[in-house]
Amino acid sequence: MGRWNPNARGRLEQAALELYDQRGFEQTTVADIASRAGVVERTFFRHFADKREVLFGGSSALQDLLVQGVAEAASSLAPMDAVASSLEAAEVFFSAERREHSRQRQRIISANRELQERELIKFASLSTALAEVLRGRGVSDLAATLTADAGMAVFKAAFERWMDETHPRDFRALVREVLEVLRAVVAHP
Repeated sequence: MGRWNPNARGRLEQAALELYDQRGFEQTTVADIASRAGVVERTFFRHFADKREVLFGGSSALQDLLVQGVAEAASSLAPMDAVASSLEAAEVFFSAERREHSRQRQRIISANRELQERELIKFASLSTALAEVLRGRGVSDLAATLTADAGMAVFKAAFERWMDETHPRDFRALVREVLEVLRAVVAHP
């Protein structure tokens, strides 16, 4: 097997997505993924804890980016503006080249209840991390929790629109648009 071939992680991700799409998540084994990628199973487990993590492996990097963005935001910014600024910076994860990959990933998640639950847990973890960094900026517990949850709602709506073929705009623009809608809804008498 291709133990020394470059980019084993990338090949494993591609193989997993192809197999999940073709056979379904539950019907695909780690052995299937490793074989398609040209590596041994042990190599798979060097890169991923389990076959679900192939779909969620970027979550920690996204969380780090969002938390850092809020932590480094100007102290004069309102909590929601700090979160919005951080969400806009997440566009580095959502380039036009990654759109089809994201669509494929989302189709796989949408077809499996276990993966949907895993995605909700990841969103909850992101929200908790954002709330924690907001508290570190002096925001009250309730305001930090509400702001973080609203930020994740903005993120999710922007992400869904970004994947939609009828909205080919960049992620940053979509975050701004969704945030404007949220602000209008909140401000409406």
